[in-house]
Amino acid sequence: MRKAILCLLLMVCSAAHADSFQYPLEPQAVAPDTYVLEGKTEDFSRTNGGFIVNTGYIVTDNGVVVIDSGPSKRFGEQQRALIEETTGKKVIRLYLTHHHPDHFLGNQAYENVPRYALPASKQGMQAEGENFTSNLYRMTGDWMRGTSVVLPDKEAKAGTETIGGHELETIALSGHTPGDLALFDHTTGVLFSGDLVFNNRAATTPHADIDAWLKSLEKLQSLPFKVIVPGHGKVAQDKVPIEQTRDYLQWLMTTLKEGAANGLDMNEVMQTPMPERFKSVALAHSELQRSVSHLFPTLETDSLKPAKQAE
Repeated sequence: MRKAILCLLLMVCSAAHADSFQYPLEPQAVAPDTYVLEGKTEDFSRTNGGFIVNTGYIVTDNGVVVIDSGPSKRFGEQQRALIEETTGKKVIRLYLTHHHPDHFLGNQAYENVPRYALPASKQGMQAEGENFTSNLYRMTGDWMRGTSVVLPDKEAKAGTETIGGHELETIALSGHTPGDLALFDHTTGVLFSGDLVFNNRAATTPHADIDAWLKSLEKLQSLPFKVIVPGHGKVAQDKVPIEQTRDYLQWLMTTLKEGAANGLDMNEVMQTPMPERFKSVALAHSELQRSVSHLFPTLETDSLKPAKQAE
């Protein structure tokens, strides 16, 4: 009898433990047939399970097109289950906007679905995916249990294709990473920008080329979109998130270059006061500190070169 009670208690505890790893996925309709699962504007933690990213999906006549699979196997499985249960249609394609872990580590849930990414993104996933997985396990714990790297199996190419009544344009860019894919649905006017655009959340820069990033923002701003889904932050119906991202990146590079030119060290630059317009932007100070570590050493080295060598 005692053994039976113990087994029952273990079963109840196991079920409760499993329930505690449910992501709060609430589809947000942003246009006809188009939905976003909006993540928190936070750092990775054991509380949010890595759900700090916006993923989306488009319900076409032929099936569902998904944009980014999220940060873990659990997330991808729950995302796909929700999509197929609520739409009554199968997922027919997955687009991966770039190689950062919160955007592609849910790929295990889509192993039987064509997974599209730019070549540079696939290379990044292959080179860094295992380290990403280990780091996220350290930061988010058992939310990551069972997660392993599944690479894209299709090359995303720039161009327009009609899928189930939706005219989808794949746009190949770079700057946030060496390969940044944006997806523009001409049928609904929705632009999925990936992490080229942040909205009221400071941009991350571990693989950034700021000059290329600013050029990519010019391209996105020229598009006739009606709705923009940033990689992080609220969905918007205007170009303000693009303008804010550009403003932040320009301020960041000016700050770092001036710091290097004035002989400041990294710790001094990290203490730069945040301009008033960025004080309400989530994680602005902590991302400044990270960006100093990512970008400042190169700028510092360049500032110390003799004039002829610097040219």
